[in-house]
Amino acid sequence: MRDSVPGDFLSRGFLFLPRGFLTPGFLLRSSRPRGLLSRGLLPRALFSRGLLLRGGARAGRGAVIVCVDVGSTYTKACRVSGDGRLLARAEVPTTAATDVLHGLDAAVTAVGGSGTDQVYVCSSAGGGLRLAVVGYEPLVTAEAGHRVGLSAGAQVVHVHAGRLDGAGVRALRAAGPDVILLVGGTDGGDEDTLRHNADRLAAARIRVPVVAAGNSAAAGYVTGRLPAATVTANVLPRIGVLDPGPARAAIREVFLAHVIGGKKLSRGRRFASLVRAATPDAVLAGVELLADHAGCGVLVVDVGGATTDVYSALLPDAELATGPRRDVAGAWWRARTVEGDLGVNASAAGTRAAATTEKWDISPPSGGAAVGLAAAAAVIAVRRHARGHSAGPGQPRTGGRDLRDVRLIVGSGGVLRHGGGGPVLDAVLGDTAGGWALPRAARRVIDADYVLAAAGLLAAEHPVAARGLVRGLYPDQASPG
Repeated sequence: MRDSVPGDFLSRGFLFLPRGFLTPGFLLRSSRPRGLLSRGLLPRALFSRGLLLRGGARAGRGAVIVCVDVGSTYTKACRVSGDGRLLARAEVPTTAATDVLHGLDAAVTAVGGSGTDQVYVCSSAGGGLRLAVVGYEPLVTAEAGHRVGLSAGAQVVHVHAGRLDGAGVRALRAAGPDVILLVGGTDGGDEDTLRHNADRLAAARIRVPVVAAGNSAAAGYVTGRLPAATVTANVLPRIGVLDPGPARAAIREVFLAHVIGGKKLSRGRRFASLVRAATPDAVLAGVELLADHAGCGVLVVDVGGATTDVYSALLPDAELATGPRRDVAGAWWRARTVEGDLGVNASAAGTRAAATTEKWDISPPSGGAAVGLAAAAAVIAVRRHARGHSAGPGQPRTGGRDLRDVRLIVGSGGVLRHGGGGPVLDAVLGDTAGGWALPRAARRVIDADYVLAAAGLLAAEHPVAARGLVRGLYPDQASPG
Protein backbone atom coordinates (compact mmCIF):
# COMPACT_ATOMS: atom_id res chain seq x y z
CA MET A 1 0.00 0.00 0.00
CA ARG A 2 1.27 3.48 -0.78
CA ASP A 3 2.53 5.74 2.00
CA SER A 4 0.52 8.68 0.73
CA VAL A 5 -2.91 9.13 -0.78
CA PRO A 6 -3.04 10.30 -4.41
CA GLY A 7 -3.69 14.02 -4.38
CA ASP A 8 -5.21 14.59 -7.79
CA PHE A 9 -8.62 15.10 -6.24
CA LEU A 10 -7.22 18.19 -4.51
CA SER A 11 -5.15 19.47 -7.42
CA ARG A 12 -8.14 19.32 -9.77
CA GLY A 13 -9.89 21.99 -7.70
CA PHE A 14 -12.37 19.93 -5.70
CA LEU A 15 -11.79 22.08 -2.63
CA PHE A 16 -14.48 24.55 -1.62
CA LEU A 17 -14.08 27.05 1.18
CA PRO A 18 -16.45 29.44 2.92
CA ARG A 19 -16.53 33.04 1.80
CA GLY A 20 -13.51 34.93 3.07
CA PHE A 21 -10.99 32.14 2.53
CA LEU A 22 -8.16 32.48 0.04
CA THR A 23 -8.30 29.69 -2.52
CA PRO A 24 -4.91 30.11 -4.31
CA GLY A 25 -2.64 27.43 -2.87
CA PHE A 26 -5.50 26.20 -0.72
CA LEU A 27 -4.59 28.67 2.00
CA LEU A 28 -6.68 27.85 5.08
CA ARG A 29 -7.15 29.60 8.39
CA SER A 30 -4.88 27.14 10.11
CA SER A 31 -1.21 26.37 10.63
CA ARG A 32 -1.24 23.48 8.14
CA PRO A 33 1.64 23.77 5.66
CA ARG A 34 0.36 25.08 2.37
CA GLY A 35 2.57 22.77 0.36
CA LEU A 36 0.99 19.65 1.83
CA LEU A 37 -2.36 20.53 0.30
CA SER A 38 -1.10 21.99 -2.94
CA ARG A 39 0.84 18.81 -3.65
CA GLY A 40 -1.96 16.55 -2.40
CA LEU A 41 0.46 14.53 -0.24
CA LEU A 42 -1.15 12.98 2.82
CA PRO A 43 1.34 10.72 4.63
CA ARG A 44 -0.26 8.03 6.74
CA ALA A 45 2.02 9.04 9.62
CA LEU A 46 0.00 12.25 9.88
CA PHE A 47 -2.96 10.23 11.10
CA SER A 48 -1.14 7.77 13.33
CA ARG A 49 -0.74 10.49 15.94
CA GLY A 50 -4.45 10.68 16.63
CA LEU A 51 -5.68 13.24 14.11
CA LEU A 52 -9.02 11.47 13.80
CA LEU A 53 -10.54 11.19 17.24
CA ARG A 54 -14.07 10.00 17.74
CA GLY A 55 -15.93 12.61 19.74
CA GLY A 56 -17.31 11.65 23.08
CA ALA A 57 -17.56 13.98 26.04
CA ARG A 58 -19.48 17.22 25.67
CA ALA A 59 -17.06 20.02 25.00
CA GLY A 60 -17.23 23.69 25.87
CA ARG A 61 -17.33 26.70 23.61
CA GLY A 62 -13.56 26.53 23.15
CA ALA A 63 -13.71 23.10 21.53
CA VAL A 64 -13.19 22.57 17.81
CA ILE A 65 -15.00 19.76 16.00
CA VAL A 66 -14.60 18.40 12.49
CA CYS A 67 -17.77 16.99 10.89
CA VAL A 68 -17.45 14.78 7.82
CA ASP A 69 -20.12 13.47 5.47
CA VAL A 70 -18.85 10.59 3.33
CA GLY A 71 -21.15 10.47 0.32
CA SER A 72 -21.12 8.18 -2.67
CA THR A 73 -19.55 10.89 -4.87
CA TYR A 74 -18.03 13.52 -2.58
CA THR A 75 -16.70 13.63 0.97
CA LYS A 76 -17.54 16.93 2.65
CA ALA A 77 -15.91 18.23 5.82
CA CYS A 78 -16.33 21.31 7.96
CA ARG A 79 -14.43 22.52 11.00
CA VAL A 80 -16.68 24.11 13.62
CA SER A 81 -15.94 26.06 16.77
CA GLY A 82 -17.65 25.21 20.02
CA ASP A 83 -19.98 28.20 19.61
CA GLY A 84 -21.03 27.15 16.10
CA ARG A 85 -18.80 29.27 13.87
CA LEU A 86 -17.84 27.63 10.60
CA LEU A 87 -14.04 27.82 10.52
CA ALA A 88 -13.37 25.97 7.26
CA ARG A 89 -15.08 23.74 4.75
CA ALA A 90 -13.67 21.37 2.11
CA GLU A 91 -15.03 18.91 -0.40
CA VAL A 92 -13.07 16.12 -2.12
CA PRO A 93 -14.11 13.12 -4.20
CA THR A 94 -14.98 10.03 -2.19
CA THR A 95 -12.31 7.38 -2.63
CA ALA A 96 -14.58 4.32 -2.53
CA ALA A 97 -12.60 2.61 -5.29
CA THR A 98 -9.62 2.29 -2.93
CA ASP A 99 -10.49 3.12 0.67
CA VAL A 100 -12.90 5.84 1.82
CA LEU A 101 -10.48 6.77 4.58
CA HIS A 102 -8.18 8.28 1.96
CA GLY A 103 -10.78 10.87 1.02
CA LEU A 104 -11.93 11.29 4.63
CA ASP A 105 -8.38 11.98 5.85
CA ALA A 106 -7.81 14.36 2.93
CA ALA A 107 -10.95 16.32 3.79
CA VAL A 108 -10.01 16.56 7.48
CA THR A 109 -6.54 17.80 6.58
CA ALA A 110 -7.99 20.29 4.09
CA VAL A 111 -10.03 22.01 6.82
CA GLY A 112 -7.01 22.18 9.11
CA GLY A 113 -7.97 19.38 11.47
CA SER A 114 -5.62 18.97 14.42
CA GLY A 115 -4.92 16.23 16.91
CA THR A 116 -7.10 17.92 19.52
CA ASP A 117 -10.20 18.11 17.29
CA GLN A 118 -13.04 15.68 17.78
CA VAL A 119 -14.26 14.09 14.55
CA TYR A 120 -17.89 13.20 13.83
CA VAL A 121 -18.68 11.24 10.66
CA CYS A 122 -21.87 10.29 8.83
CA SER A 123 -21.99 8.22 5.66
CA SER A 124 -24.23 7.35 2.74
CA ALA A 125 -21.45 5.75 0.70
CA GLY A 126 -22.00 2.27 -0.65
CA GLY A 127 -25.73 2.84 -1.01
CA GLY A 128 -26.32 3.91 2.58
CA LEU A 129 -28.76 1.93 4.71
CA ARG A 130 -31.18 -0.42 2.92
CA LEU A 131 -34.14 -1.41 5.08
CA ALA A 132 -37.08 -3.79 4.61
CA VAL A 133 -40.28 -3.56 6.66
CA VAL A 134 -42.34 -6.60 7.63
CA GLY A 135 -45.66 -5.57 9.19
CA TYR A 136 -49.31 -6.46 9.61
CA GLU A 137 -51.89 -4.17 7.95
CA PRO A 138 -50.64 -2.27 4.89
CA LEU A 139 -52.27 1.01 5.96
CA VAL A 140 -51.47 0.82 9.67
CA THR A 141 -48.45 -0.93 11.21
CA ALA A 142 -46.66 -1.62 7.92
CA GLU A 143 -47.12 2.04 6.97
CA ALA A 144 -45.91 3.13 10.43
CA GLY A 145 -42.83 0.96 10.01
CA HIS A 146 -42.21 2.46 6.58
CA ARG A 147 -42.30 5.97 8.04
CA VAL A 148 -39.97 5.05 10.88
CA GLY A 149 -37.50 3.47 8.45
CA LEU A 150 -37.38 6.64 6.38
CA SER A 151 -36.94 8.79 9.49
CA ALA A 152 -33.98 6.60 10.49
CA GLY A 153 -32.18 7.57 7.29
CA ALA A 154 -32.86 4.34 5.45
CA GLN A 155 -33.81 3.67 1.88
CA VAL A 156 -36.87 1.45 2.33
CA VAL A 157 -36.36 -1.17 -0.37
CA HIS A 158 -39.24 -3.50 0.49
CA VAL A 159 -42.48 -3.48 2.52
CA HIS A 160 -44.40 -6.67 3.29
CA ALA A 161 -47.82 -6.51 4.95
CA GLY A 162 -49.45 -9.59 6.46
CA ARG A 163 -48.29 -13.14 7.17
CA LEU A 164 -45.05 -14.08 5.46
CA ASP A 165 -45.25 -17.09 3.13
CA GLY A 166 -42.68 -18.63 0.83
CA ALA A 167 -43.16 -16.01 -1.87
CA GLY A 168 -42.95 -13.24 0.70
CA VAL A 169 -39.68 -14.57 2.07
CA ARG A 170 -38.22 -14.85 -1.43
CA ALA A 171 -39.25 -11.26 -2.23
CA LEU A 172 -37.74 -10.09 1.04
CA ARG A 173 -34.47 -11.86 0.33
CA ALA A 174 -34.36 -10.55 -3.26
CA ALA A 175 -34.69 -6.95 -2.03
CA GLY A 176 -31.25 -7.24 -0.41
CA PRO A 177 -31.89 -5.24 2.78
CA ASP A 178 -29.17 -4.40 5.29
CA VAL A 179 -31.70 -4.42 8.15
CA ILE A 180 -35.21 -5.83 8.60
CA LEU A 181 -37.71 -3.84 10.70
CA LEU A 182 -40.28 -6.28 12.10
CA VAL A 183 -43.49 -4.61 13.29
CA GLY A 184 -47.11 -5.58 13.80
CA GLY A 185 -50.04 -5.05 16.14
CA THR A 186 -50.70 -2.27 18.59
CA ASP A 187 -49.91 -2.96 22.24
CA GLY A 188 -52.64 -5.29 23.44
CA GLY A 189 -53.77 -5.95 19.85
CA ASP A 190 -52.97 -8.70 17.37
CA GLU A 191 -49.99 -10.89 18.30
CA ASP A 192 -50.44 -13.78 15.90
CA THR A 193 -49.06 -12.09 12.77
CA LEU A 194 -45.97 -10.81 14.56
CA ARG A 195 -45.31 -14.25 16.06
CA HIS A 196 -45.86 -15.95 12.70
CA ASN A 197 -43.50 -13.58 10.92
CA ALA A 198 -40.83 -14.06 13.58
CA ASP A 199 -41.15 -17.82 13.02
CA ARG A 200 -40.78 -17.44 9.25
CA LEU A 201 -37.75 -15.18 9.59
CA ALA A 202 -36.14 -17.65 11.98
CA ALA A 203 -36.79 -20.56 9.61
CA ALA A 204 -35.59 -18.61 6.56
CA ARG A 205 -32.21 -17.86 8.18
CA ILE A 206 -31.82 -14.60 6.34
CA ARG A 207 -28.45 -13.31 7.48
CA VAL A 208 -29.63 -9.75 8.10
CA PRO A 209 -29.95 -7.95 11.45
CA VAL A 210 -33.55 -7.62 12.68
CA VAL A 211 -35.03 -4.76 14.71
CA ALA A 212 -38.37 -5.80 16.25
CA ALA A 213 -40.69 -2.92 17.20
CA GLY A 214 -44.18 -4.41 17.34
CA ASN A 215 -46.78 -5.44 19.92
CA SER A 216 -44.99 -5.42 23.27
CA ALA A 217 -46.95 -8.49 24.40
CA ALA A 218 -45.06 -10.55 21.81
CA ALA A 219 -41.60 -9.16 22.60
CA GLY A 220 -40.56 -12.18 24.66
CA TYR A 221 -41.67 -14.58 21.94
CA VAL A 222 -39.76 -12.66 19.27
CA THR A 223 -36.62 -12.69 21.42
CA GLY A 224 -36.94 -16.45 21.83
CA ARG A 225 -37.31 -17.07 18.10
CA LEU A 226 -34.79 -14.41 16.97
CA PRO A 227 -32.18 -14.23 19.76
CA ALA A 228 -29.95 -11.86 17.81
CA ALA A 229 -32.76 -9.38 17.12
CA THR A 230 -32.83 -5.95 18.72
CA VAL A 231 -36.22 -5.65 20.43
CA THR A 232 -37.48 -2.17 21.22
CA ALA A 233 -40.71 -0.25 21.88
CA ASN A 234 -43.68 -0.54 19.54
CA VAL A 235 -43.67 1.98 16.68
CA LEU A 236 -47.48 2.16 16.93
CA PRO A 237 -48.51 1.48 20.54
CA ARG A 238 -52.04 2.73 19.84
CA ILE A 239 -53.96 3.50 16.69
CA GLY A 240 -53.00 6.98 15.59
CA VAL A 241 -49.97 7.22 17.91
CA LEU A 242 -46.62 6.95 16.12
CA ASP A 243 -43.59 6.52 18.39
CA PRO A 244 -40.56 6.47 16.06
CA GLY A 245 -37.83 7.36 18.55
CA PRO A 246 -36.88 3.96 20.06
CA ALA A 247 -36.97 2.11 16.73
CA ARG A 248 -35.07 4.90 14.99
CA ALA A 249 -32.36 4.72 17.67
CA ALA A 250 -32.21 0.92 17.42
CA ILE A 251 -31.87 1.05 13.62
CA ARG A 252 -29.08 3.59 14.00
CA GLU A 253 -27.19 1.34 16.42
CA VAL A 254 -27.62 -1.70 14.17
CA PHE A 255 -26.37 0.34 11.22
CA LEU A 256 -23.27 1.36 13.14
CA ALA A 257 -22.60 -2.07 14.64
CA HIS A 258 -23.35 -4.37 11.71
CA VAL A 259 -23.94 -2.53 8.44
CA ILE A 260 -21.34 0.18 7.87
CA GLY A 261 -18.45 -2.24 8.39
CA GLY A 262 -19.95 -4.68 5.90
CA LYS A 263 -20.03 -2.22 3.00
CA LYS A 264 -16.35 -2.97 2.20
CA LEU A 265 -15.64 0.74 2.02
CA SER A 266 -12.44 0.47 4.05
CA ARG A 267 -9.95 -2.26 4.80
CA GLY A 268 -9.75 -1.84 8.55
CA ARG A 269 -12.11 -1.05 11.40
CA ARG A 270 -11.25 2.61 11.78
CA PHE A 271 -13.87 3.94 9.39
CA ALA A 272 -16.68 1.97 11.03
CA SER A 273 -15.54 3.21 14.44
CA LEU A 274 -15.75 6.83 13.29
CA VAL A 275 -19.22 6.74 11.70
CA ARG A 276 -22.01 7.92 13.98
CA ALA A 277 -25.05 7.91 11.67
CA ALA A 278 -26.34 7.38 8.18
CA THR A 279 -26.21 10.77 6.45
CA PRO A 280 -30.00 11.15 5.99
CA ASP A 281 -30.47 10.42 9.70
CA ALA A 282 -28.02 13.21 10.55
CA VAL A 283 -29.68 15.61 8.11
CA LEU A 284 -33.14 14.93 9.56
CA ALA A 285 -31.77 15.66 13.03
CA GLY A 286 -30.44 18.95 11.65
CA VAL A 287 -33.80 19.74 10.06
CA GLU A 288 -35.56 19.03 13.37
CA LEU A 289 -33.14 21.36 15.15
CA LEU A 290 -33.70 24.09 12.56
CA ALA A 291 -37.49 23.81 12.86
CA ASP A 292 -37.39 23.83 16.67
CA HIS A 293 -35.22 26.92 16.90
CA ALA A 294 -36.77 28.81 13.99
CA GLY A 295 -40.26 28.08 15.34
CA CYS A 296 -41.81 27.34 11.96
CA GLY A 297 -42.49 24.58 9.47
CA VAL A 298 -39.44 23.70 7.37
CA LEU A 299 -39.09 21.94 4.00
CA VAL A 300 -35.67 20.77 2.76
CA VAL A 301 -34.98 19.52 -0.77
CA ASP A 302 -31.62 17.79 -1.29
CA VAL A 303 -30.93 16.95 -4.94
CA GLY A 304 -28.06 14.52 -5.42
CA GLY A 305 -26.57 12.61 -8.29
CA ALA A 306 -28.36 9.33 -7.56
CA THR A 307 -31.22 10.24 -5.20
CA THR A 308 -33.34 13.22 -4.17
CA ASP A 309 -34.32 13.47 -0.52
CA VAL A 310 -37.10 15.64 0.86
CA TYR A 311 -37.40 16.45 4.57
CA SER A 312 -40.22 18.28 6.30
CA ALA A 313 -40.63 19.31 9.91
CA LEU A 314 -44.12 20.61 10.66
CA LEU A 315 -45.55 22.19 13.77
CA PRO A 316 -47.85 19.72 15.59
CA ASP A 317 -51.59 20.19 15.03
CA ALA A 318 -53.80 18.87 17.84
CA GLU A 319 -56.72 18.20 15.50
CA LEU A 320 -54.60 16.10 13.16
CA ALA A 321 -53.02 14.28 16.09
CA THR A 322 -56.16 13.34 18.00
CA GLY A 323 -59.17 14.63 16.07
CA PRO A 324 -61.41 12.92 13.52
CA ARG A 325 -58.93 13.57 10.70
CA ARG A 326 -56.06 11.81 12.45
CA ASP A 327 -53.94 9.32 10.50
CA VAL A 328 -54.37 5.75 11.75
CA ALA A 329 -50.64 5.17 11.21
CA GLY A 330 -49.84 8.13 13.47
CA ALA A 331 -49.06 11.81 12.98
CA TRP A 332 -45.76 12.23 11.17
CA TRP A 333 -44.51 15.67 12.16
CA ARG A 334 -40.86 15.10 11.20
CA ALA A 335 -40.59 13.20 7.93
CA ARG A 336 -38.22 12.21 5.15
CA THR A 337 -38.79 10.60 1.79
CA VAL A 338 -36.11 9.41 -0.61
CA GLU A 339 -36.56 9.03 -4.36
CA GLY A 340 -34.06 6.54 -5.74
CA ASP A 341 -35.01 7.25 -9.36
CA LEU A 342 -34.45 11.01 -9.23
CA GLY A 343 -31.05 12.67 -9.54
CA VAL A 344 -28.81 14.66 -11.84
CA ASN A 345 -26.11 12.10 -12.52
CA ALA A 346 -26.58 8.35 -12.04
CA SER A 347 -30.38 8.80 -11.94
CA ALA A 348 -30.62 11.34 -14.78
CA ALA A 349 -32.49 8.87 -16.99
CA GLY A 350 -34.97 8.21 -14.18
CA THR A 351 -35.51 11.94 -13.76
CA ARG A 352 -36.28 12.34 -17.45
CA ALA A 353 -38.71 9.40 -17.38
CA ALA A 354 -40.46 10.73 -14.28
CA ALA A 355 -40.72 14.19 -15.86
CA THR A 356 -42.50 12.67 -18.85
CA THR A 357 -44.93 10.81 -16.57
CA GLU A 358 -45.56 13.93 -14.46
CA LYS A 359 -45.87 16.14 -17.57
CA TRP A 360 -43.07 18.39 -16.36
CA ASP A 361 -41.12 20.38 -18.96
CA ILE A 362 -37.48 19.44 -18.45
CA SER A 363 -36.10 21.83 -21.08
CA PRO A 364 -33.01 23.58 -19.71
CA PRO A 365 -33.67 26.95 -18.04
CA SER A 366 -31.13 29.75 -18.09
CA GLY A 367 -28.87 27.75 -15.76
CA GLY A 368 -28.33 24.95 -18.26
CA ALA A 369 -29.14 21.25 -18.50
CA ALA A 370 -27.95 20.34 -15.00
CA VAL A 371 -30.22 22.96 -13.45
CA GLY A 372 -33.12 21.70 -15.56
CA LEU A 373 -32.56 18.15 -14.30
CA ALA A 374 -32.23 19.37 -10.71
CA ALA A 375 -35.45 21.39 -11.00
CA ALA A 376 -37.34 18.38 -12.36
CA ALA A 377 -35.96 16.10 -9.65
CA ALA A 378 -36.84 18.61 -6.91
CA VAL A 379 -40.35 19.29 -8.16
CA ILE A 380 -41.26 15.62 -8.62
CA ALA A 381 -39.71 14.60 -5.29
CA VAL A 382 -41.69 17.29 -3.43
CA ARG A 383 -44.87 16.24 -5.26
CA ARG A 384 -44.39 12.66 -4.07
CA HIS A 385 -43.53 13.80 -0.55
CA ALA A 386 -46.66 15.95 -0.32
CA ARG A 387 -49.07 13.61 -2.11
CA GLY A 388 -47.96 10.45 -0.29
CA HIS A 389 -47.69 6.99 -1.77
CA SER A 390 -49.93 4.04 -2.55
CA ALA A 391 -49.31 0.47 -1.41
CA GLY A 392 -50.47 -0.80 -4.80
CA PRO A 393 -52.95 -0.37 -7.65
CA GLY A 394 -56.33 0.70 -6.35
CA GLN A 395 -54.96 1.37 -2.85
CA PRO A 396 -55.44 4.80 -1.26
CA ARG A 397 -52.52 7.16 -0.85
CA THR A 398 -51.03 7.41 2.62
CA GLY A 399 -48.27 9.42 4.23
CA GLY A 400 -48.96 12.70 2.43
CA ARG A 401 -47.86 16.00 3.90
CA ASP A 402 -49.78 19.27 4.18
CA LEU A 403 -47.06 21.81 3.45
CA ARG A 404 -49.23 24.94 3.32
CA ASP A 405 -47.87 26.24 6.63
CA VAL A 406 -44.20 25.76 5.76
CA ARG A 407 -42.44 29.08 6.29
CA LEU A 408 -38.90 28.13 5.26
CA ILE A 409 -37.72 26.07 2.29
CA VAL A 410 -34.05 25.06 2.16
CA GLY A 411 -32.29 23.86 -0.97
CA SER A 412 -29.28 21.56 -0.86
CA GLY A 413 -27.14 19.53 -3.24
CA GLY A 414 -24.25 20.35 -5.53
CA VAL A 415 -26.24 21.94 -8.35
CA LEU A 416 -28.16 24.14 -5.93
CA ARG A 417 -25.08 25.17 -3.95
CA HIS A 418 -23.16 26.08 -7.08
CA GLY A 419 -25.56 28.59 -8.57
CA GLY A 420 -28.71 26.64 -9.43
CA GLY A 421 -30.56 27.13 -6.16
CA GLY A 422 -32.71 30.06 -7.26
CA PRO A 423 -34.19 28.45 -10.40
CA VAL A 424 -34.71 25.10 -8.65
CA LEU A 425 -36.59 26.54 -5.67
CA ASP A 426 -38.53 28.85 -8.00
CA ALA A 427 -39.72 25.72 -9.80
CA VAL A 428 -40.77 24.02 -6.56
CA LEU A 429 -42.65 27.04 -5.21
CA GLY A 430 -44.27 27.66 -8.61
CA ASP A 431 -45.58 24.11 -9.08
CA THR A 432 -49.27 25.02 -9.26
CA ALA A 433 -50.15 21.92 -11.32
CA GLY A 434 -48.50 19.35 -9.08
CA GLY A 435 -51.52 18.15 -7.13
CA TRP A 436 -50.32 19.45 -3.77
CA ALA A 437 -50.99 22.61 -1.78
CA LEU A 438 -48.09 25.04 -2.06
CA PRO A 439 -46.65 26.82 0.99
CA ARG A 440 -48.56 30.05 1.46
CA ALA A 441 -45.70 32.27 2.58
CA ALA A 442 -42.42 30.39 2.39
CA ARG A 443 -39.04 32.07 2.43
CA ARG A 444 -36.10 30.31 0.83
CA VAL A 445 -32.43 29.78 1.51
CA ILE A 446 -29.66 27.58 0.11
CA ASP A 447 -27.60 25.46 2.49
CA ALA A 448 -24.47 26.66 0.70
CA ASP A 449 -22.09 25.42 3.37
CA TYR A 450 -23.91 22.11 3.87
CA VAL A 451 -24.41 22.63 7.59
CA LEU A 452 -27.55 20.55 8.21
CA ALA A 453 -25.73 17.20 8.34
CA ALA A 454 -23.06 18.68 10.62
CA ALA A 455 -25.69 20.24 12.89
CA GLY A 456 -27.46 16.89 13.16
CA LEU A 457 -24.21 15.14 14.07
CA LEU A 458 -23.52 17.72 16.78
CA ALA A 459 -27.04 18.20 18.15
CA ALA A 460 -26.85 15.71 21.03
CA GLU A 461 -23.36 16.36 22.40
CA HIS A 462 -22.61 19.89 21.19
CA PRO A 463 -26.00 21.68 21.14
CA VAL A 464 -24.50 25.19 21.23
CA ALA A 465 -22.37 24.47 18.17
CA ALA A 466 -25.29 22.81 16.38
CA ARG A 467 -27.58 25.79 16.99
CA GLY A 468 -24.88 28.16 15.83
CA LEU A 469 -24.55 26.29 12.54
CA VAL A 470 -28.26 26.42 11.69
CA ARG A 471 -28.69 30.02 12.78
CA GLY A 472 -27.64 31.21 9.33
CA LEU A 473 -30.62 29.38 7.83
CA TYR A 474 -33.21 31.16 10.00
CA PRO A 475 -36.12 32.91 8.25
CA ASP A 476 -34.91 36.42 9.06
CA GLN A 477 -31.84 35.71 6.93
CA ALA A 478 -33.66 33.94 4.12
CA SER A 479 -34.84 35.52 0.91
CA PRO A 480 -38.55 35.69 0.14
CA GLY A 481 -39.91 32.95 -2.08
